[in-house]
Amino acid sequence: MPFRRFVFLLCLAGAVPISTAAQTVPANLQLELNNMQDNDGTCRLSFLAQNKTGTTIEKAVFETVIFDSDGGVANLSLFDFRDLPAGSTRVRQFDLPGRSCDSVGKALINGASSCVVDGAESPICKDTLSLSSRLTVELIG
Repeated sequence: MPFRRFVFLLCLAGAVPISTAAQTVPANLQLELNNMQDNDGTCRLSFLAQNKTGTTIEKAVFETVIFDSDGGVANLSLFDFRDLPAGSTRVRQFDLPGRSCDSVGKALINGASSCVVDGAESPICKDTLSLSSRLTVELIG
């Protein structure tokens, strides 16, 4: 009898799903300030954009503020990241005319000026945005 009870309990244990603490990566839109390079009197900023939202973004435009090395606002621009297909990685470059890269202190993504999904404005660019920088120049938001 104890053996049957053991087999029954063993079968029952196999039928009960065991939850594991699997690590899930949140769906997000990652922007990384990847490089800065002086180029003919301008500072060229290179961004790595990774769309991990599961949704194709047809148009993404971010209001971007560049601060000088003293912390003052040096430039406010709209950076058009264009289309960002779901699951894609893209590099987008933007020039800061008349500015050397050593004068850039940090960059602020001030918000999404436009974010189009399925032909309409969407909050996905703002709601899932994740920022980072490979440089000593911070990318904040």
